Amino acid sequence: MALIPSQVLRVAILLSYFSILCHYKALDMPAHQTYGGSWKFLTFIDLVIQAVFFGLCVLIDVSCLLTKGSDSREQERQLKKLIGLRDWMLAVLAFPVGAFVVFTFWSLYLYDRDLVYPRLLDNFIPQWLNHGMHTTVLPFIIIEMRTTNHRYPSRSSGLVAVCCFGIAYILWTCWVHQVTGVWVYPVLERITPLARVVFFSVMMVVIGVFYTLGEILNSYIWEKPHTEKVKGE
Repeated sequence: MALIPSQVLRVAILLSYFSILCHYKALDMPAHQTYGGSWKFLTFIDLVIQAVFFGLCVLIDVSCLLTKGSDSREQERQLKKLIGLRDWMLAVLAFPVGAFVVFTFWSLYLYDRDLVYPRLLDNFIPQWLNHGMHTTVLPFIIIEMRTTNHRYPSRSSGLVAVCCFGIAYILWTCWVHQVTGVWVYPVLERITPLARVVFFSVMMVVIGVFYTLGEILNSYIWEKPHTEKVKGE
């Protein structure tokens, strides 16, 4: 029996995302006043994705509680749709995008923080909020994977979906640059156009790898006990 019920964990994680988003939106940062606002940053988009995902998880928990013991086939059908949407969101958005944000941010930060998080931002963003945006995302989503078995789509359709998201964000980034003349991230200002193409291509590969790793991790967590049981029979 878990020390803390998974339903309680999901509510706590959802509330933490609400807190992070509220504090982030309250920051008086010049970048938030320019074209695209907070929506031009993948970190903010990821926070919204995570909040929506855990909000959906909590909704499903509440629905299961309210419909427990009910024989209504319509309620069961609607609940299955919500669970299917939850599983799709984790597979295609919550895990790969969350893991991508954590990996790329800290990789660039450790190499040269000015490429992604200039020291000027320390005057606006407290350390706890920085970690809430760029660190705790990954352990939160792994906790969800560990407490609930999620059904992944076929690998081909999942990779197509996550790549569509990646391409859409790249096009959005290029559009913001077209309108403002400024790249969203300092690293893009420092490299040549050809290097940007290579950079974007590598990032697409990385997010695809994270999708595959999420699928493998989910299978490992939930198929291992079954395998051990079979071996013991």
